[in-house]
Amino acid sequence: MKALSQGLRVNGVSKVFQSARKVSRVALDDVSLSLPAGEVGVLLGPSGCGKSTLLRMVAGLETPTCGNIVLNGQLVEKPGRERGMVFQRYTSFPWLTVRDNVAYGLTINGDGTSLREGVVDHFLDAVRLSDVANSYPHELSGGMQQRVAIARTLANQPQLLLMDEPFGALDPETRWQMQSLLQSVVKKEKTSVLLVSHDIEEAIYLGDRIFFLSSHPGKLREEITLDFKSRLPAGDREALLSCPEYRQLELKIRRMMSEEKPQAA
Repeated sequence: MKALSQGLRVNGVSKVFQSARKVSRVALDDVSLSLPAGEVGVLLGPSGCGKSTLLRMVAGLETPTCGNIVLNGQLVEKPGRERGMVFQRYTSFPWLTVRDNVAYGLTINGDGTSLREGVVDHFLDAVRLSDVANSYPHELSGGMQQRVAIARTLANQPQLLLMDEPFGALDPETRWQMQSLLQSVVKKEKTSVLLVSHDIEEAIYLGDRIFFLSSHPGKLREEITLDFKSRLPAGDREALLSCPEYRQLELKIRRMMSEEKPQAA
């Protein structure tokens, strides 16, 4: 694996969980991967292959049993501001308005410059929440609450954005808008992204590379680079979906998914 001075490196990472009865379960086994700075990497694979576990280790929320994780030359040992996490569940603070939720990270870190320069308003507008900026989370739909969490994370301008199926609660139109926003952030801010997804179309649309994990335990079965997308208009979903390479790759991934399903006895 080629070493990267800038970007994310996962080096021989394994994760073993032990139950209260001392029964061991290997969630991930010797996973190594690299994500260059500024790229979007998608963790894809069957349910139970360890995608979210790996993402949590990159976030510093779980500790590898073996191996290590390095971001931009720094060993990942605990959560840090350089990594922003968007979870599957809604994480808004119910006692704060939408605006104050989005500003929360900047406020507790004393980032007055970003607050003065309108970063909060920028991301409120980007996720189409400006008109409810003074509302409270309980007044919003589930999809809108998730957009609050996404805007709050983006407002901190992390080097690496970690996302665990963040668009699953959104309606299709809003989900497409948020995917486009993510692409815009990557391009403008040079933010790296590591995303967990179960959606093949989303993975191909967003990803510069896909890390396909096999199941039980999770291993890196294949790394897929999406070089063909460089020949298409940036962000043009229709051009992507009508591209022969897209259809071939979609069918390949579906076959891989099928092969990873448990075999009947």
